[in-house]
Amino acid sequence: MNSTLARFEKITGRYAGLRIAVIGDFCLDRYLEIDPSKQEISIETGLTVHNVVNVRSQPGGAGTILNNLSALGVGHIYPVGFCGADGEGFELNEALRARSGVDLDYFFRTPLRRTFTYCKPLLIFPHRAPEELSRLDSKNWTPTPALVQDQIIHALLQLLDVEAFILLDQVDLPETGVVTRKVLEKVEAISKNRPDLLILADSRRGLRDFPAVTFKMNAAELSALSGVAHKLDLDTIQEIAAALARKQGRNVFVSLSERGILGAAPGGELEHVPALPVRGPIDIVGAGDAVTANLTAALAAGATLREALEIANAAASIVIHQLGTTGTATVTEIRSLLENPTALP
Repeated sequence: MNSTLARFEKITGRYAGLRIAVIGDFCLDRYLEIDPSKQEISIETGLTVHNVVNVRSQPGGAGTILNNLSALGVGHIYPVGFCGADGEGFELNEALRARSGVDLDYFFRTPLRRTFTYCKPLLIFPHRAPEELSRLDSKNWTPTPALVQDQIIHALLQLLDVEAFILLDQVDLPETGVVTRKVLEKVEAISKNRPDLLILADSRRGLRDFPAVTFKMNAAELSALSGVAHKLDLDTIQEIAAALARKQGRNVFVSLSERGILGAAPGGELEHVPALPVRGPIDIVGAGDAVTANLTAALAAGATLREALEIANAAASIVIHQLGTTGTATVTEIRSLLENPTALP
């Protein structure tokens, strides 16, 4: 880290006092651990029977960002979203409740929605990485009812004294999740009335229809947003990000996988942090959410653009070395990696 260890300690030392709202699509990540040595054949169907020897559940989607904020020691985390009045919803509520710093006053259980669930069967082998089988997902396929959208909007208005909003749009089908057009209109109004409030947005469907808030995206999403069809080189990415930051009047962040991460500020500041060395087998699931959480926490705690990028880059490097799960990074782990970038995880 280019800045001193004292700066890192000062930034992260403020995390316990931060209040961050996470608005978006919370899902249940349910892992089914299968022992291949106990495989059987069904007498009735002749098909393979996979025997599950352990089930573990954790918050996914926007919950992955929440997991990372909690691991960082952020003192007050407010999930804003919904789950169904079903078994998966119960599991998700319990998993959220187990995270330190989480306040569930603005997370709603409703019979009008199913709980968004990623069910991930894993073959567990001794002395090697787990092997993931085809996932079994549960989603909502109809528009989010107006009543549920109104609950989300009311929650936003109750949380205007926080240091940051994080918006995560995780659903594939528009208007079926938390971040609907109606919710975005309210976010835009809040942003105009509170220009000092950090609002960082990420969407798997792209940010084209989002208001002028802080954008975080990957290179492919930036390419789609800019209308450039081919893979972008680093110079072009920097130019597009800088122009977008000037236009929006907000920071723009672009994660670049093996090329690292860059950030552009509306005043013209442009920073690029190369990726840290790979230190063994990797699993990239969750890296982007770790970046989102760490960028937000660091910026809300007073980090410069460069400092926030370096912290987020280190967190992503830690997470990708955690196999068979959607991982997190602690302040201690990040500090250790920044001090010794070639250390084994």
